[in-house]
Amino acid sequence: MSSFEQAKTAYSNIGVDIDKAIETLAKTPISINCWQGDDITGFDSGGTGGGIQATGNYPGKARNFQELTADFEKACSLIPGKKRINLHASYAVFEEGNRPERNEVEYKHFIPWVEYAKKMGIGIDFNPTCFGHPMVKDNLTLSSPDDKVRSFWIEHCKRSRRISNAIGEAMGDKVLCNLWIPDGIKDMPADRKAPRMRLKDSLDQIFEEKLENVIDCVESKLFGIGVESYTVGSNEFYLAYSLSNPGVYTLLDNGHYHPTESTADKIPSLLCFFDKIPLHITRPVRWDSDHVVLFDDDTREICKEIVRNDALDKVLIGLDFFDASINRIAAWTVGTRSVQKSLLNALLIPHDKLKVAQEQGDFTTVMALMEDTKTLPFGTVWAKYCETQKVPQDGNWLPEVQKYEKEVLSTRK
Repeated sequence: MSSFEQAKTAYSNIGVDIDKAIETLAKTPISINCWQGDDITGFDSGGTGGGIQATGNYPGKARNFQELTADFEKACSLIPGKKRINLHASYAVFEEGNRPERNEVEYKHFIPWVEYAKKMGIGIDFNPTCFGHPMVKDNLTLSSPDDKVRSFWIEHCKRSRRISNAIGEAMGDKVLCNLWIPDGIKDMPADRKAPRMRLKDSLDQIFEEKLENVIDCVESKLFGIGVESYTVGSNEFYLAYSLSNPGVYTLLDNGHYHPTESTADKIPSLLCFFDKIPLHITRPVRWDSDHVVLFDDDTREICKEIVRNDALDKVLIGLDFFDASINRIAAWTVGTRSVQKSLLNALLIPHDKLKVAQEQGDFTTVMALMEDTKTLPFGTVWAKYCETQKVPQDGNWLPEVQKYEKEVLSTRK
């Protein structure tokens, strides 16, 4: 009997169908963040800011659309499963000598991305880029007391939604358009309400136009560099806004809460009220550092809640990390494969049995069964999944990245 057949028997003994788990995982899309490939630089010379910073100077960073898409394609060849690419508006592709401002960006600037996505057979998601720009004044955008600043960013966000809608129409798909702003104050604020009222008014204007190919969401944050004491777009504010404005969802990012908060616990809570939950999976190290996602406890717990609540079609999984200290293609590969491992791990747990035991107050069985699943031959199943997806198994993909680095990345000076 092969090791995989032995694994099938072991999992079958606890009521888990490996073949079904593999089939389900293969159909679950993950939206991969384009900005890992160039350290959030973008193509409009905006760069970072607003508490966002990629540290490190590993050689071979993508410098343009052609290099970024080539690198992304290489990463995708090493990543199993269904994929999407998550774009920021700062990755608009401009003609030489013609670079409009962010409040002038149009769908035509993203047609190359649509053509690329169609060629790759992947979906697209989108984000307004409300950071790394001179019109971010005093760490404020949509909540600014300066009408000129606020109008600039309102127009940018409106255009981002229209671009998302046009992408969705071209792709025959829904596009998640996620709005995050860096707005906040470094030290103790004198007025917490007024900026939030201005933000509410801005959001009302941005979301006024109904667009059928767009899934709208807003993303909260606890704090960032330069906005340590007060964040305008807090979790409470955006959650209340979403509940008051059907069709606008609250995106969960597991780096955007107090360290003792569990994002996994938030998922079943929001499923009681929302039919969709946009999600960013990252790895915060003491704060929202956006390290590369690993196959760790936090990621596994998040994926368990998605699977045990039968929400793979409701939770829209995206990634958000950026590390400039390591090979960027390896970062994409490790991060995305780690989320897929976590989903597979969750699919190989007998959730129905565990739920029944909990309802019956049999917490001994809950604990014992949860512990027993940890030593089952998960690695064998993951290897089989990689084989069915025609990507390298663990231990085999890194040499491909190293070869690409030697032949391609090392030539970029």
